[in-house]
Parts: sequence; structure tokens; C-alpha cells
Amino acid sequence: MSSPRIAIVGAGISGICMAVALQRAGFADFTIYEKADDYGGTWRDNSYPGLVCDVPSRYYQFRFAKNPEWTHLYSAGPEIKDYLVGVAREHGLHRNTRFGTEVTGAEFDGDSWQVTTSDGATGRFDFVLCATGFLHHPTRPDIPGLDDFAGPVMHSARWRHDVEIIGKRVGVIGTGSTGTQLVSAMAGKASEVVLFQRTPQWILPTVNRPYTRLSKWLYKRVPALGAVPYLFNRAAFAVFSQGLVHPGRVRKLIQWVVERHLKTVEDPELRAKLTPDYQAMCKRLVVSDRFYRTVQRPDVRLVTEGIDAVEQRGVVTADGRLHELDILVLATGFDSHAFMRPMAITGAYGRTLDQAWAAGPRAFEGVMMPDFPNLFMLVGPHSPFANHPLTAVAEAQSTRIVGWLQRWRAGEFTTIAPTHAATDRYNARMRAAAPSTVWTTGCTSWYLGKDGLPELWPWTPGAYEKLIRSAPDTVDYQLNLRAANRS
Repeated sequence: MSSPRIAIVGAGISGICMAVALQRAGFADFTIYEKADDYGGTWRDNSYPGLVCDVPSRYYQFRFAKNPEWTHLYSAGPEIKDYLVGVAREHGLHRNTRFGTEVTGAEFDGDSWQVTTSDGATGRFDFVLCATGFLHHPTRPDIPGLDDFAGPVMHSARWRHDVEIIGKRVGVIGTGSTGTQLVSAMAGKASEVVLFQRTPQWILPTVNRPYTRLSKWLYKRVPALGAVPYLFNRAAFAVFSQGLVHPGRVRKLIQWVVERHLKTVEDPELRAKLTPDYQAMCKRLVVSDRFYRTVQRPDVRLVTEGIDAVEQRGVVTADGRLHELDILVLATGFDSHAFMRPMAITGAYGRTLDQAWAAGPRAFEGVMMPDFPNLFMLVGPHSPFANHPLTAVAEAQSTRIVGWLQRWRAGEFTTIAPTHAATDRYNARMRAAAPSTVWTTGCTSWYLGKDGLPELWPWTPGAYEKLIRSAPDTVDYQLNLRAANRS
């Protein structure tokens, strides 16, 4: 049996998970390319004040690396980053990782992949595994005069820790999870926080309680206990996901909860400004135990007029008012449809990734594409990342990828890619199922693609795991068997 040469692009959640899966399956010849200087992916890049994950800690972890030391029900960003770094170090991934090395291109020559990095170096690999994530490239709003602002302007994903917010007037553009967390964290420190809201969000209430010393001691002394909260949260997410993909009682219950929570805003005028005109969960729910209390503070101001321009002194809204500021924060999200781009990827027959995705990102079962042999994606297009923790998605997809690598090692094929027919059928089924999901009920969000349909798995996460962990049907794939037979 031979060992394939494997390139992993990215050292975030899915890259770490994939590397550990390779180790456990006996694959040692792999290289992790990471353009930054540490592990962690989005949890390394995002370090803004108040950053907290909206998935419970004991579910947002790998099943092979349960952490008994979580400090809160929902973990802060730095704690998750430390967890990921710890998993990588525990498994010795630094021996296979090239930090500060960005992959700029990959080209298939009919037999293998030539990977090119930003320093001009090249490497030849049998497989390329793209673990580049999807919340990676910050989106900067196209606002006239943004570059004219006299004070610091920073995107939430590129937080400047050298900028002092205490006593300053801070403007925040964006009201998603990031915007609400930032406002909640900065209120009481800044002299004034001005939140520029384009679209109000539904807020799901929660209580982020700390774990006691006793509970952490028990989880550490009895590791098997870690399976209990994991399975409990898994079951809870399975119920929650029913409301996302089907109308019915769960969807109505969530709507009732968020509407009741909104009533905690006492001022009727402010409450009206915070009331969305779409169903709960159409956009990703914001999970917060602080935002509504924070936005009612006297040093927090909600602005709902549209932004007309930015000038040196601050933000000018459509009503002609100048909102003077010292600091401007862009909580405007990411290009969630980029995936591996801007990598220049060329597959079989000279077909480029941009050509393949001219009408929008699409894949087969979230992990492969026609005409791109031996190229796999983790958390690729239409993966269940809206209703499932990315750790679980990465684990499931890693299992499928390792299965194909084992079959390559056994000599069953040298190159593999899904057929166009199988990919077309798969995507047609998803498009047919999309109208029943909550994401198509009348809002705009980063979930939607060019065709107005969500680029998400339209069924439950359990259905996806069952699919991706099952044995693939070789009828759906084009396998190069002749080269394997010659060897």
C-alpha cells in the first residue's frame, strides 16, 4: 500500500479536524498550509470585545477532544481559540504545518495537483483538501467618504487592540451577532455607543452561566460525563432544526419566545424600531442575554435612518444629521460565498473554479465538485452550517474523505470526482426542498445565493450526517481505474 501526498489548506476548525482524522487513519504524508501565524481560523482572526460563540461550549467541540475546562455555557472567542490551539499541539500538528504560507493556486495536470504558495514555491500532491472556511473574508461596506473619517476605522474581524475605546464616542455599523455583542461589551466603557441599524434582528434570550469548580472537576475526573451534555445539545439542536426546515410547532414556538423577549424593551418607540418585519430564524438568530438591556441605556443610541455618507467628523444619515464619532467599527460580516477563493484553482480540462461557480457555489454533498478530481472541501457549499456546529460538520465530512483516501491507498482508483449528472440531481433536490425552509420566508440574508435560494442544507443535520457517513454510491462518481490497475 502506498501513502498519498496530501495538502490541507487552512488550519482552523476543519483543517485541524481533518489532520487529526488523517493521523488516526495512518496517513502521515500531509502538509497543512496556513497563511497566518497560528491555528484557530475565524477564532484567531476575530478578537473583538464581547465575542462569544452562540453554540453551547460542550457541543462546540470535537468528540475526540472533549474539554472539561470550559468556563461558561457559551464560550468566549479567546477560550475557543485556545482550545483549538491545544488540540493541534496535543496531536503534534506543528510538525506538518507551514505557517505564514498562503496557497495562491492549485492546478490539476491529469495525474496530481501542483500547489503554488505566495512565496513562489510549488508542491505536488495527490489530494488537496480545502479547509478554508466560509466566514473568512471581511466585507467592507461601500459608503461614500468612508476613507475620509478622521478617527480609526476597523472591521470587527480585524480588531485593533491599540485603539482605546474608554471615554470615546464609538459608532457601530451592523446589527447581527457581532454588532450586538460589540454594543453590549462597549456600553459603559465608551462615553457613547451609536448603533447604526439597517435591519432589526430577532434576539433569542439565554443565560450564559459559568461552570462551577465542582462541575469542571467532575468532567475532568470522569471523562465519560462529557457525552451527556454533548448528546443533550445534539438532541436540542435536532428539535430546533425542525423549525428551520419545516413550518410547524417549533417555528411557532421560537417566534413566540423572541416576541416575548422583545417586550422587555419598555419604550414603545424603541421597541418598534427593534421589531423585525420577517419571521424569526429567516436570518440567523442573535443569541444574547444582554442586548435589549444594553440598548435601553442612556449612553447607547439606536439610529435607524439610512447612512448617506461618512465625513471626517462622523456619519451623516439620510435625514442630514451628523453623528459625531471618535471611532467607527464595521460589523458588516463576511463574503460567505467565497469559500476557497481567491485561490486560483484549475481542475481537469482546464476548467477553473470561477467558471464552475459562475452561477454560484455548488458541490456534491458539500465536499466535492465535478471536473476537480481528488479535490475535497470541508464545510463547502450547502453544508449544514446554519443549524449544526462546525465541529460536528467537519468531523462528519472528515470521515467521508478518509474513507476515499483509504480506498485510494488500497489501489481502487487514482483519481475521483462526482459526475455532473449526480451533482445536478443532488442540487436539484436541494432547490426543490428550499421553499419549505424558514430562510425563504421573506428576508434578505447572507444565506441566499444569486438565485434567491439559500445555499444551505435544507433538511435536518441528522439527515446530513446519515448521508455523509454512509458508504457512497460509486455510480455517482467518475473513477480513474486504469492507472490504478497498471500500478
